[in-house]
Order: sequence, then structure tokens, then C-alpha cells
Amino acid sequence: MTNINWIFFDIGSTLVDESLCYEIRYKETTEGTNISYQEFKDKVIELAATSDNPYKEALHYFGLQKTKWHKEFEKPYQFTESVLKELSKKYKLGIIANQSVGSAQRLADWGIGKYFDLVIASAEEGVEKPNPEMFKIALERANCLPENAVMVGDRIDNDILPAKKIGMKTVWVKQGFARHQPESDVPDYTIQTLDEISSVI
Repeated sequence: MTNINWIFFDIGSTLVDESLCYEIRYKETTEGTNISYQEFKDKVIELAATSDNPYKEALHYFGLQKTKWHKEFEKPYQFTESVLKELSKKYKLGIIANQSVGSAQRLADWGIGKYFDLVIASAEEGVEKPNPEMFKIALERANCLPENAVMVGDRIDNDILPAKKIGMKTVWVKQGFARHQPESDVPDYTIQTLDEISSVI
């Protein structure tokens, strides 16, 4: 990639490991039912290959009720900070994510907020990905043209397609549920984990 000034990231399953949150949610979802934890988890993984919300579809399939999301168990991947530290030496870094209010503070609490020049979160903007407006807001505030920016995310539907549609470069990180999805030729680059990003940027 050439002439890149800004790199934007999603948060969940891109910078932050949510696996423990999901494990706890599956256990609470199936607790006291005749559906086992493993049975439910296997169905979520199966649905993840084709669904943008496999948990919701698994709930519907088994007739179960949604349980709360334990955000207190979210944590950055072990390599997240080292990747951001290196990239921040050369590029401006930003966030474009469907997140609740207070995303900038959560990033700071995780010790990685200092690497970001701009945080665009859906709850604070009143619009959600995959609406291209999220990406346009970020680019406008960054004073950056689409062709001079990269979007890095784990979801083809929410991160890669809308960013590419407005002219941004894209990197698909196959972490989280993305690792269960089929290969796609939509992103400009595909990596298995975030620490491989230096091979494409």
C-alpha cells in the first residue's frame, strides 16, 4: 500500500479479544436448559460461516433467551499494543466501531488509547456500521481522502464492504467469528491475526 496517511480499526475481535465474553455468554444462555453449552457453541460456529449474527440465530434455532454481554472480560490481544506502537510511528491511527458510549475511555483503560488520534463510535455518532456515513464522518474529521486511508476489521459486512465502497483500502483480520467464514476476494488484503499487519502495510 502506498500514500497511506491514516489507519482505522474496528475494536471487537480486531484489537480486543472477546472470546471469554462469548464463552461466559454461552454458559449463561444454556444454564438451566436442556441444551448443552457445547451444543449451543457448535451451532454458533456453524452459523458463523454464513450469518452476521450467529449468536442471535442460534438463540432462535434453540428457542433460548438472550443473556447480557460481559464487557468486563474484554481485553486487548497480547500483540495489540506492540502493533499499534509500531504503526503510530508512521501513521495516524483511528477507530471506527459499533460501540457504546465511552469507547475512548475504555481504550485508555486498556492502555492503548494513547495511540489513537480519533475515535468514532456508533453510540456517540447516532449511526452504525455498515452505514457508509460512519466512515465518511471519520475521514472528514481526519481531513483524509478515502484513498489515503485503510480500514482494518474482522467483518466483511460491517468493516470491509462499506469501507471499500467509499474508496478506502481494506485489511480483513480473520480473528473471532471471522475465522469460521469462507475466504473472500472483497478485501485488498487478508491476514489471520493482527500481528501480521506489517506484512501488508
